[in-house]
Amino acid sequence: MHSSLLEEHGLITYVAGMDYNFRYQTAGKKVVEDVEKLVKHLGVSPQKIYTGQQTHGANVEYCDGVNGEEFAFGRTFKETDGLMTDKEGIALLIKYADCTPIVFFDPIHRVHASVHSGWRGTVQRIAVAAMEKMEREFGTKREELLVFVGPSIDQANYEVGPEVYEAFSGFKHRDTYFKPDGEKFRLSMTDANVSILREVGIKDEQMDVCRESTYTSDRLHSARKEGKAYQLNGLFTMLK
Repeated sequence: MHSSLLEEHGLITYVAGMDYNFRYQTAGKKVVEDVEKLVKHLGVSPQKIYTGQQTHGANVEYCDGVNGEEFAFGRTFKETDGLMTDKEGIALLIKYADCTPIVFFDPIHRVHASVHSGWRGTVQRIAVAAMEKMEREFGTKREELLVFVGPSIDQANYEVGPEVYEAFSGFKHRDTYFKPDGEKFRLSMTDANVSILREVGIKDEQMDVCRESTYTSDRLHSARKEGKAYQLNGLFTMLK
């Protein structure tokens, strides 16, 4: 699964699903084999692959090929849900099950960022944090960005409690992506993130939004569907 919008401007984007598992905590070194299988499938040879030890926060780290800590494969950052680079040969890998992966690409300055945006990360506006870091450090202009909102769990299958609804109380369009369901709510993570992006000036024509559901798809992992033994999808990005 690719983003044609970003790829035609020079960024490889690929969602690796059921044929892979990037959950190192349970798969261990088998993850290394899956990473090798993925780069072989894509026909690329990255110098380094970066991941983050994701904690549902809003930290975004720049990846230069040397910084970060050594990992089973490539390098990683602790407590990091967002990765960014302008280096050719450096790949970014965001791991997720039902959360929303988002990619930002500035084709002018050739810098990209990938974030893992669960509901907590969305409340903290990790997507906006990544955009602002690109603007500060690379001179990115918001109107020139291209954005891929990857597949996540659909609204019908994502039931959350009232505490999640309250966590979004500061968002003016909250009721467009929450649907009451008795004492609970159904949340569209896709629409929550798209709404935030629109609020900060990203236009619809700048976005490639995938609405395939991790829960209903037969080619994607879903924590809600698979239970405690869930596996992780991966969103791989790299400059062409």
